[in-house]
Amino acid sequence: MLVPQVFLGLLCLGLATALPADGGRVSSVTTLTLVRAQGYEIQEHTVQTSDGYILTMHRIPYSKNTGYDGARPVAFLMHGLLCSSSDWVLGGTHSGLAYLLSEAGYDVWMGNARGNTYSKKHATHTPLLQPFWNFEWHDIGIYDLPAMIDYVLYATGVDQLSYVGHSQGTTSFFVLSSMIPRFKSRIRSAHLLAPVAWMEHMESPLATVGGPLLGQPNAFVELFGSMEFLPNTQLMNLLGALLCSDQAISQVICTNSLFLMGGWNSPYLNESMIPEIMATTPAGCSVNQIFHYLQEYNSGYFRRFDYGSTRNKKEYGSKAPPDYDVEGINVPTYLYYSDNDYFASLIDVDRLRYVMDPNSLKSAYRLPETKWNHLDFLWGLNVKEILYDRVINDIKNA
Repeated sequence: MLVPQVFLGLLCLGLATALPADGGRVSSVTTLTLVRAQGYEIQEHTVQTSDGYILTMHRIPYSKNTGYDGARPVAFLMHGLLCSSSDWVLGGTHSGLAYLLSEAGYDVWMGNARGNTYSKKHATHTPLLQPFWNFEWHDIGIYDLPAMIDYVLYATGVDQLSYVGHSQGTTSFFVLSSMIPRFKSRIRSAHLLAPVAWMEHMESPLATVGGPLLGQPNAFVELFGSMEFLPNTQLMNLLGALLCSDQAISQVICTNSLFLMGGWNSPYLNESMIPEIMATTPAGCSVNQIFHYLQEYNSGYFRRFDYGSTRNKKEYGSKAPPDYDVEGINVPTYLYYSDNDYFASLIDVDRLRYVMDPNSLKSAYRLPETKWNHLDFLWGLNVKEILYDRVINDIKNA
């Protein structure tokens, strides 16, 4: 019965709900509408990468409780796979990390990777055609993060920012820091929630099912290119309104789909948030991002995309892809991880800890909550007290 369960999980991950209380038409839930509804100033900025992708960033420049109070230190937040800037504000003012950082005195910027809901434009390509989707998370690390970070530093006039990433937002940070060392002087400190590098011990059923087939050296990508995976659409919004709302008896399917992706048996899932989560998530990505993670799971390496020996030789000068130099990362780094995380397993995070330069790894905090899962880092009950208060304190003292 595993295949039907995976299908239902993927189906419900593609569902979103945004019906108003009167059961009327589907409304639009975005980072802008979420933040404005809380009374905060919100700005939208765009930047073009060196390979032509046009990315949207969202900024909360100051707290609604202070108004503009002068220049602030900058915090940059980067989302995970299939997610977006909305991750950081869905929890509301008492649980959303963007709001908490704003109240702590930070100028908060939230990035959006190429291909998600807010970054579906290109200088020459259209997302309706396959060439737009020829990217994976390596490209987010070497193109998207440099473009966004440089824009933020220029726009604010500061020399450094504090980086916070979740899941793929940590993977892309490792790519950036190992491939473009000049950014070490631009990142004051990095705070990595559910850090994902090595993935050999990932426990997700999706990896168990898809890894042996889709995690092989991928000549298919060389021949046919990539495609979009799980976009957020109005059709999915409508279906989600029927299946995932608090009143729907089928909400258990949505709940279990989140467990399928993030880890089982978390007592911290706020089920009342499921409709809001599904209204913005999944935000879409390239299927190559999935393939690359599955390659990590299959191979036991943290390395660049494996196209097969023939193209690897042409692309990298060797039959096997080169490893990312995690040991050489020279940015003050703080890790936050947990026991019940399907994607960042304890064994794999321990490997990361041992490989990193001890002068760069300032802290590795294993949450005492043994059932805390991959998605609880964003939306878990009491996430402020359990995690975010510590993260903000680490940012201040870095």
